[in-house]
Amino acid sequence: MNRIIGILLPLFVVAAVAFAFSERPDPPMPDTRVEIQHLLMLDTVSVGARLVSVGERGRIFLSDDQGLQWRGAVSDSTATLTAVEAVNPERLVAVGHDSVILLSEDGGERWHTVFAEPAAEEPLLAVRFDPGGHGYAVGAYGRFLESRDGGLSWEQRHPDEHDFHFGAIARSGDALLMAGEAGTLMRSDDGGQHWHALESPYAGSFFGLLELTDGAVLAYGMRGHVYHSADAGRNWQPVETETGQSIFGGHVLADGTLVLVGQNGLALRGRDLEHGLTRLDLDTSRTFSAVIESGAGDVLLFGEDGVLHLPTAQIAVPGS
Repeated sequence: MNRIIGILLPLFVVAAVAFAFSERPDPPMPDTRVEIQHLLMLDTVSVGARLVSVGERGRIFLSDDQGLQWRGAVSDSTATLTAVEAVNPERLVAVGHDSVILLSEDGGERWHTVFAEPAAEEPLLAVRFDPGGHGYAVGAYGRFLESRDGGLSWEQRHPDEHDFHFGAIARSGDALLMAGEAGTLMRSDDGGQHWHALESPYAGSFFGLLELTDGAVLAYGMRGHVYHSADAGRNWQPVETETGQSIFGGHVLADGTLVLVGQNGLALRGRDLEHGLTRLDLDTSRTFSAVIESGAGDVLLFGEDGVLHLPTAQIAVPGS
């Protein structure tokens, strides 16, 4: 347990850390019905018309009406889930604490454990799949797992014996990038077989990587730091955010608007990175860890107390 506590401070900072990884009393609700609004939700993926959200206590929620109503999925695990990814419309993979990896083959209705190692006390924090079913899951203390069969089986690997915490993995062009603790940025040019460290523009922790539509990537994390790379991590340019709050999640809307979310109600938007990102006034102190666009004219922010709906018009960049 001491190792878990040691992970929290560099990875999630302040409120998001304590809330996501600490023991908390059961929510005040009937045992037979757990509502999404009473839980911390850490990631969400869109699968066709369905939204699938994962979070604390292993809870997984599904919505088939663009996030208006949510129902619980069936799972054999209670480990907190930190990330979810769609391999295809039917197969989904979720990862989390206890190094758990869950698989669903029916669009998220039912989930079963395909990998777990609770004794290691090394949570997985990110998962990514290529279209061909080649997948990667990364996390604390350099934890790195690889799947070549669409998430059915996983092999543990140790890239360059690296023991920093990896918080994100993404693709930029033909390269894979990883980001994490203490400014860690790494790149692989051979599908994850070999990795080399990149020169980092920041010594603090990165919590996420956001793939942009033009093949570029954003790295974001502690104290509002955001960096943009148009050449697969060789060079990084700072993006102005005018905030010191940590950033935990991001999404590119259909119209090209970037939305980043994070600590204490933080939500940033922008389209022209040279002019930076501007903050939205959400009138809330909730910490958010993920954001996604629904098909009903809403942008959904996930984190403390489940999900917050915002009209897309509220997110729109003036003059766009």
